[in-house]
Amino acid sequence: MKIIVPMAGRGSRLRPHTLTVPKPLIPIAGKPIVQRLVEDIAKVVDEPIEEIAFVIGKDFGKAVEEQLENIATGLNAKASIYVQDQPLGTGHAIMSAEPSLSGPAVVAYADTLFKADFSIEKDTEAMIWVKQVDNPKAFGVVNINNKGHITDLVEKPEHPESDLAVIGIYYFRDISILKEQLQAVLDEKLIRGCEYQINDGIEKMKQNGIIFKPGKVDEWMDCGNKTVTVETNKRILEHLKNGDEKLISDHVEIHSSEITEPCFIADGVKLINAKIGPYVSLGKGTVVKDSAIKNSLIQEHTEITNANLNNAMIGNFAKFNGQFSSISIGDYSVLE
Repeated sequence: MKIIVPMAGRGSRLRPHTLTVPKPLIPIAGKPIVQRLVEDIAKVVDEPIEEIAFVIGKDFGKAVEEQLENIATGLNAKASIYVQDQPLGTGHAIMSAEPSLSGPAVVAYADTLFKADFSIEKDTEAMIWVKQVDNPKAFGVVNINNKGHITDLVEKPEHPESDLAVIGIYYFRDISILKEQLQAVLDEKLIRGCEYQINDGIEKMKQNGIIFKPGKVDEWMDCGNKTVTVETNKRILEHLKNGDEKLISDHVEIHSSEITEPCFIADGVKLINAKIGPYVSLGKGTVVKDSAIKNSLIQEHTEITNANLNNAMIGNFAKFNGQFSSISIGDYSVLE
């Protein structure tokens, strides 16, 4: 099994946090979004991951490539790095990884996390992962016939026939068929909104007799902007609190402080007269003094003093000393 991860976008809705770090590499409960994504996919497909192909932007740099290679190594998989040189849509991004498009594969966009309990049946040719939503007009949705097969993909329908939203994860028993159809999309210059879309390749597959089934996930967590990313951090911590993943390091200095779990607290964190939690992630080397923090996401080597934070997101190497509670500041920022 292969995993193809288009992740070339920087994540403009999550600025300033994505000005220095691509959105898929922002940690949620101590792990980058894309790492949690591929680990969860590996659990669902329940078979060894042979290769993870990451499609990145041309300005991501060597450090990002090395981090992605380490993520693949953690799953005993080969890492392949491809560059999407122009922002020409989902179909174009997948085709940027053309040498890896063979055999069984999952395509997953790296700005979403999920929880699911289903298996891919052996006779399944293709699958689109979906989640039941309250407002299907705001999403791309699938329509399903009485055999449980997907008949249509409809983008933000005015009069939806279904409440099953597409979450951006797809399975192909042989992804080379998708490659052939996306190449046809490129050759025909079938452009929507100045972009080549995966949906047009899927539609061509359906016209050629490939049957798509829905894979229904139990939970779908977005990382599109600051508010929903903080909420996703909370929900991941809730899922992890009774699991095997160690959330609070043994190498935390605690002085006259208290922790209300669940929280993620990394190596080298110092807590001095602090109240932490619930639902807080503190990255490596962060110092919190004379402060209370709950429901917040704080990255590495940041200093927080005299603060009362709730629903906050603070980047790496930042300094904050103040009375605002629901803040969003990026890497190397100073507010004193």
